[in-house]
Amino acid sequence: MRAKEPKRTSGVAADAWTPDIADTAGPKYKAVTSAIAAAVARGELRHGDRLPPQRDLAARLGIDLTTVTKAYDLARQRGLIVARGRAGSFISDDVRTGEVATAAQSDIAMNSPPVAAESRLAEAMAAALGTLVRGDGLARLHYQRPGGAAADRESGAELLRRVRLSSDPEQIIVTAGAQNGLHAIASTILGPGDRVACGIYAYPGFRAVARRTGAVPVPLADITAAALEAAHADAPLCALYVVPTNDNPTAATIAPDERRAIAAWAEDAGVQIIEDDAYGLLPDAPLPAITSFAPGCGWYIASIAKIVSPALRVGFVRTPGVAQAMQLAAAQHESAVMAPPLNAAMISLWLADGTFDALVDGVRKEAAWRQKLARTILGDGRHAAHPQGYHLWLPLADDTGVDLLAAALALDGLSAVPSDRFAVAGDAPKAMRISLGGTIDRRALSRALHRLAAQLWAPGGAASHIV
Repeated sequence: MRAKEPKRTSGVAADAWTPDIADTAGPKYKAVTSAIAAAVARGELRHGDRLPPQRDLAARLGIDLTTVTKAYDLARQRGLIVARGRAGSFISDDVRTGEVATAAQSDIAMNSPPVAAESRLAEAMAAALGTLVRGDGLARLHYQRPGGAAADRESGAELLRRVRLSSDPEQIIVTAGAQNGLHAIASTILGPGDRVACGIYAYPGFRAVARRTGAVPVPLADITAAALEAAHADAPLCALYVVPTNDNPTAATIAPDERRAIAAWAEDAGVQIIEDDAYGLLPDAPLPAITSFAPGCGWYIASIAKIVSPALRVGFVRTPGVAQAMQLAAAQHESAVMAPPLNAAMISLWLADGTFDALVDGVRKEAAWRQKLARTILGDGRHAAHPQGYHLWLPLADDTGVDLLAAALALDGLSAVPSDRFAVAGDAPKAMRISLGGTIDRRALSRALHRLAAQLWAPGGAASHIV
């Protein structure tokens, strides 16, 4: 039996909610439905709230009653609302189990790799489990030493050679995902008031750890050695936070020559580099890590969840030295104890027998296929993307209703996150990150991208909400 919630003391009064759909493109009934979804995702509307009577809302918006009726019917089909006869229409009690839950998750910037058309992940996991439980493999499934089992650290060191990072296995810490590693690094080297350079848009996980440690993000329009030098001259920087390949969210990739220049500047200035290379091992020809040019001041993070599957909560952090690795292991242990031992053991096994490369290759090929689809539907030059990545960055006009557009895309199963979720400064231009990954299949993705194009451009073909 559902527990009765306490009476709300704030929020939306019955019949008071009115959406702003004045500047939206496309059918008005879809705009109203999308506005309901957006309001639920923001917490502006909650289950049990009554929506305005259809005739009243039509009058407020200056649209036909049949349009509002159609909007409410669509919202009911989507599981957003329920109709209770003469009492009216109400936000559904289980609304968070439907598509609005996906929109809410997008607000915390989850960007999942696509499921390959012929994914063998389940079979690989089953086979690995069978191998690990035979003989003395069960020892790998128990509590591990701080920082990870020796075999898994060795696997991490071997993996990072692909980005030209030579490492002693004792410099490698196995973490419960990249975010756990980032949190441990920030806890180890950052403190209140420390200035950390980053892009004008940054991964929300970094912004969260900056708030927790009291560090001050310093947004740069471009992450270059020259920009870092100028920011450091204004006031000393403690560190640089950077996603060097296929940046989340902007999809930018730093060129090898600039990576070398950034590393040289950081070494000379005594500034630490936090290199969150979540997507760096996905391209078929990985670029050298910035840390490879400055191994004594770089903290490098690799994520398995972003290149294979979120089911694998394992990250590898390469520290500047063994002493720093011991500090990081202690910080990591405080927050997560250890990486899931089964996940870590599977990855070591797959790296040894070639399964890892096959799984990554499947994600890579699927991502490339989806990027080609997006270019075909949206056109070239209208968005930024990595050809083997699975998100794109879409600049938008200042007058675009970004939240409403994101909610409309969520109704079609497409993950879209407005740029204000990433913006470090309040005056950053409007944009949106579109994820081509996750569980959405090819047919649904194609349909959603076509609807995105229809939302962005007027019937005559002129751009209405894009710059």
